[in-house]
Amino acid sequence: MTTLLERFLHYLTFHTRSDATNPACPSSEGQLVFARALFDEMTAMGLAQVTLDEHGYLTACLPGNQPEAPAIGLIAHMDTADYEARQVVPQIVENYQGGDICLGKGDEVLAIRQYRFLKNYLGQDLITTDGTTLLGADDKAGIAEILTAVQHLQAHPEIPRGDLWIGFTPDEEIGRGADRFPLDRFPAKWAYTVDGGELGELEYENFNAASATVRIVGNNVHPGTAKGSMINSQTLAARFHAAMPPEQTPECTEGYEGFFHLARMEGTVEESTLHYLIRDFDDEGFAARQAQLKERVASLQLDAPKARITLEIEDNYRNMRSQIEPHMHIVQLARAAMLAADVAPKIKPIRGGTDGARLSFMGLPCPNIFTGGHNFHGKHEFIPLQSMEKAVATLVALVRLTSAWRAE
Repeated sequence: MTTLLERFLHYLTFHTRSDATNPACPSSEGQLVFARALFDEMTAMGLAQVTLDEHGYLTACLPGNQPEAPAIGLIAHMDTADYEARQVVPQIVENYQGGDICLGKGDEVLAIRQYRFLKNYLGQDLITTDGTTLLGADDKAGIAEILTAVQHLQAHPEIPRGDLWIGFTPDEEIGRGADRFPLDRFPAKWAYTVDGGELGELEYENFNAASATVRIVGNNVHPGTAKGSMINSQTLAARFHAAMPPEQTPECTEGYEGFFHLARMEGTVEESTLHYLIRDFDDEGFAARQAQLKERVASLQLDAPKARITLEIEDNYRNMRSQIEPHMHIVQLARAAMLAADVAPKIKPIRGGTDGARLSFMGLPCPNIFTGGHNFHGKHEFIPLQSMEKAVATLVALVRLTSAWRAE
């Protein structure tokens, strides 16, 4: 799997951090630079119908050798999350023997007391950051694994397969990855995002997601003469957040538990804003959380009638489970592929979202498969090379098993 490692390390040299403040698509020039490099690579590999459009969506096809087999897709995203991603300097810890891992030349470490699952990777080769940037395994590992699997299938034409469509998207990390997805040139019956975490993850349900902005407008006057006239919006903002349920936050929830997440806040005496993420797997619970936020805004407005308090809620994506359940064979095929690759499947909900969630509602059912990585979106991100190799083996087995599937 030397080419897998070389490919992945090469991809990490591209700066592809997306920019939520830029309405353009893609939102950062680096994503187009990376997309052009992938276009050249896929063309050199001899893939068919390699197409890169002006919005940074890259698609291609590996033609099948079984005409009656269903065409499927594999999808990954090119951007990285909202964290420092320039000049990524990966380090490889070969044959990890346990204990803390020093990152770079500073004091930053992957501490075994904080990440106890490190003990699961004794003897393996871990690719980490240098403690100053994220790594980018989310989702450059997925891209590397997909193209390495394609390369393996090309080298082994005896493996039966239907048409395999490949799609790489921009701006997934800022929720826009499916906005302009070219379904007209991606004729797969179903697809899989290769965008999951640890070895064996298989996911077909995700959060319902919304973003909410609470805006509080007060009144600023000189503090020496403020009695009876100043309305400090920051004080009201602090009161508002202090009244939110502390046990319903990301740091206090897991599994199927939803949450409110204060992602960002800004303020002056005159005006403050609180930006929340609302997450819940259940439709009724999701609606209840939005209603709860509305009630709290109304309550604060009653307590502070001279302030102006508004709430804006925007739905982002929905739980794809309803779109996948009528097609559960695609989950069972992925599970069987993992078992064929000697990987123990871990079917679990995504405590987040993927392009696949929106694509499923657009008519392309799209569960999510592991990449093997851990601690995405931060300086402690890492991925075991052996997990990446298992992801490649899983994708190859998935293509082979799907070639034999026929609708009843």
